[in-house]
Amino acid sequence: MKKSLTLGRPLSPGSESDYNDQVHDQSIVVPSKLVTIADSFEKKEHSWFVTSQVPTDLTIQVQDITFYAHKYPLVSRCGYISQIELQPSISNLGYDLKLENFPGGSETFEIILKFCYGLPVDLNPNNAASLRCASEFLEMTEELDEGNLISKTEAFLTFVVLSSWRDSITVLKSCENLSPWAENLQIIRRCCDSIAWKASQDNSTTGETISEEGWWFDDVATLRIDHFTRIMTAARAKGLKPEIIGSCIMHYAEKWLPGMDVALEGPRAFGYGKNELQLSILSGRRQEGGVGHNKELKMIIESLVSILPPEKEAVSCKFLLRMLKMSAVYSATQVLVSELEKRVGMVLQDANVNDLLIPTYRNGDQGKLLNSSEELTMHDIDAVQRIVEYFLMHEQQQPHQHKSSKLNVSKLLDNYLAEIARDPNLSITKFHVLAETLPENARTCHDGLYRAIDTYLKTHPSLSEHDRKRLCKVMDYEKLSLDACMHAAQNDRLPLRIVIQVLLAEQVKMRVAMKGKEPVASGKDSEQEESQPSAQMEIKTLKVELEKMKMNMAELQRDHSELQRECEKLNNKQRSIPSWTLGWKKIKNSTLFSGKVDGNESGDGMQRPNPVNGRMSDRRRLSVA
Repeated sequence: MKKSLTLGRPLSPGSESDYNDQVHDQSIVVPSKLVTIADSFEKKEHSWFVTSQVPTDLTIQVQDITFYAHKYPLVSRCGYISQIELQPSISNLGYDLKLENFPGGSETFEIILKFCYGLPVDLNPNNAASLRCASEFLEMTEELDEGNLISKTEAFLTFVVLSSWRDSITVLKSCENLSPWAENLQIIRRCCDSIAWKASQDNSTTGETISEEGWWFDDVATLRIDHFTRIMTAARAKGLKPEIIGSCIMHYAEKWLPGMDVALEGPRAFGYGKNELQLSILSGRRQEGGVGHNKELKMIIESLVSILPPEKEAVSCKFLLRMLKMSAVYSATQVLVSELEKRVGMVLQDANVNDLLIPTYRNGDQGKLLNSSEELTMHDIDAVQRIVEYFLMHEQQQPHQHKSSKLNVSKLLDNYLAEIARDPNLSITKFHVLAETLPENARTCHDGLYRAIDTYLKTHPSLSEHDRKRLCKVMDYEKLSLDACMHAAQNDRLPLRIVIQVLLAEQVKMRVAMKGKEPVASGKDSEQEESQPSAQMEIKTLKVELEKMKMNMAELQRDHSELQRECEKLNNKQRSIPSWTLGWKKIKNSTLFSGKVDGNESGDGMQRPNPVNGRMSDRRRLSVA
């Protein structure tokens, strides 16, 4: 019998509903048959009974609900039930049927049962997808009955749901529990394409700002991650701007990833214990859920990174670094981590120190702290090392890149070195390698580098003289400002040879500054100083003085070695004196001889260092003058 199709809110041909309208009362009313054997349905505990004068002859179990119905209405419209061999019931009064993995569950089968009996059925965006999948499961085609449920649900999805933004979102949410039926019937693809088309159409031709264009961010942020990625991929293919896609991805990450809006503060972080800092993020993660929840967050992170637009202006550097921290917490794949590090390297000039402090985590699912003494550093130094190398590679590929980006990165790296230098477990090799990553021409002033080295020497007082010299060789003393030179000249943590070189650079800067040839605290390159003839003469003079000082130091060392040899000879003689001479020594050390002996010994032992100390103090006073 032919069924009539009546829409609660009919659409005129060719018209499109507004994207933001809420169509909740749309329905398809299927009128009852002229002759029906069912008056109504009655539910008792976990069973549904058909109220009819004819006794039921078919028992159908869906999940934990049992339906007592008649065989004929179902067989006449469901090809699946008509083809299977029904098993007789135990009471021999009918047949038993159990539907495994039925799409939509018992609620959906109740609606289908009403449809088969000719009772009125309401279609809405909440049940349209499940009814479409269930009708496909039961093979309710037009061959069995004209106007069967497959054609009605398909028409409702095509002409009602896909024309409305809100209904498309609702149907897409309902498809989360309908796999793989919703995917095979192209319901998910059609809804994603419809949403992407509406989002891109409203923004691709207008010049509105991102904040005005993001009216749809909250709606798509409620979807599951696989549906969200399909919408973003389709929107990008339809010409949506990368900035809008990146803003939508950041909005989704803030909603689903815990801790994305919390930034670790570097200076304050060192006030706490290392374990407390590294477990600050893990504590919130463990409270949220178990292993299943962590795997879900890991999948969200990897999916969001995979759909990031390739344009570097699509997302901010702060967002990329926070995603990198989350990747470390939830043990994302190494390929994804490398991709994030490359993305950060492209926009490293926009980063700050707090975002660059990436805590160290084990590369595993449990997120436990590292136990190796070599890797007990508070922050992941190797990750920052790779990020800086990616930045340098990107700079080489962009020859016309502005020089200010390299200058900003040099200041950023010096500040980062000053922060990690407070870590007592940081090895000098890692610190030295990271400090030498940038080329020599990247830093115009080495004050920040000097501050980082001084902080490292203060935190590691047990360094050997060789390690101190090796660490200080990273600096260019001619690129230190006058204030930094004055501080370094009085710094007891620096080796003596380094202090002498700093004094030389300090005198050059002071003389040039006094002549008005450069500002006192300027950080200009040494090439500009050497270009002035007077400065070159002063440098030569100071070099001659330095050579003289080296010669004096050599003389002092020779005198010191001679004194040591004489002391050794005296000690040997004292050991060879026999015991009977001890009485004579007592007499010799008496008051009568004490003045002379003391005078001779003081003359031998104290008169030599006095000229040396005098020369050293004179040199120091001349350098400070």
